Amino acid sequence: MEAIYVAVGLGVGVLVGVTGIGGGALMTPILVLGFGIPVTTAVGTDLVYACVTKISAVIGYARRHALRWDVVGLLLCGSLPGAIAMLWGLHAVGTQSIAATAAIRTGLGIAVVVSALLLFAKRHIQAIGRGERLPRLKVFVKRCRPVFTVAVGLVLGALVALTSVGAGTLGTAALIMLYPGMLVQTMVGTEIAHAVLLTAVAGYGHWSQGNVDHELLFSLLAGSIPGAYLGSHLGLRLPDRIVRPLVACCLIFLGGKLIF
Repeated sequence: MEAIYVAVGLGVGVLVGVTGIGGGALMTPILVLGFGIPVTTAVGTDLVYACVTKISAVIGYARRHALRWDVVGLLLCGSLPGAIAMLWGLHAVGTQSIAATAAIRTGLGIAVVVSALLLFAKRHIQAIGRGERLPRLKVFVKRCRPVFTVAVGLVLGALVALTSVGAGTLGTAALIMLYPGMLVQTMVGTEIAHAVLLTAVAGYGHWSQGNVDHELLFSLLAGSIPGAYLGSHLGLRLPDRIVRPLVACCLIFLGGKLIF
């Protein structure tokens, strides 16, 4: 177990706990750009890492009945086929091939930048979801909510299987738009429950193709589990209006490096 990876896990865990952003948006770019981990290995390892770290949280939310299994089911109707199709496509071209590596790296960069922009736009997204802006859009979305939920799941499934990013930040943004009346705690629990099941399938797909570094995985988990606990407490003391823009700027930088 390498201390540097434990430290990285700790740092990312703290940031996840403070900001609520998905760990993949932070962890995967750091592994690729900071440590030279092959992008396919970074994605596969991060998927398993994300699944394991969120299991205990799901149990807690389920015990408090703070999640919507019906919404989780609709998301999975789209995300599981999307993830399986993407995994099949990666297997067909070979996950270590130049084409697959380039697609994953570019997709990862775009997903990270979009995650950063969503951090900046959080209040605007909430306003649209409540109907304070674009009220006609809210009416249209309400009529076709189940269809849109499945469609969002399809996009998330393909994106997560390709890049390991999206289940957290993008999934939460979608739920805010589609289910504005849902309590924040229930929304978080629903997003995490969906993420666990999705990353379990996507992570297994990458593991079966040899894209998971087990030693790296255990080192990251050793740091991230206590880090997330610490971050959840620090998040109550650190001003959100300062932390979120700083993290978003870092994500834009990392995403840009991956793309260009």
